[in-house]
Amino acid sequence: MEEQEITDQDMTTIEAGMVKEQAPQPSRAPPAAPPPGAVPAEPSYIGELEKLAGLRDKGIITEEEFQAKKKQLLGL
Repeated sequence: MEEQEITDQDMTTIEAGMVKEQAPQPSRAPPAAPPPGAVPAEPSYIGELEKLAGLRDKGIITEEEFQAKKKQLLGL
């Protein structure tokens, strides 16, 4: 597979798509309270990292781009 160079504009487009996917959808009913003893939801950055790992695994982004975005998400 030929390695492709991802530009800043490409990353911005990818990130915008991920943000759009995560945007809350309007609802008419308030969210139900979790039952007692429910497991808390995973932090949002875990889902982002999983998506980025998928892009890396498919060759859409490089390992370096993945690591840079991972550091950004984790605040390192």
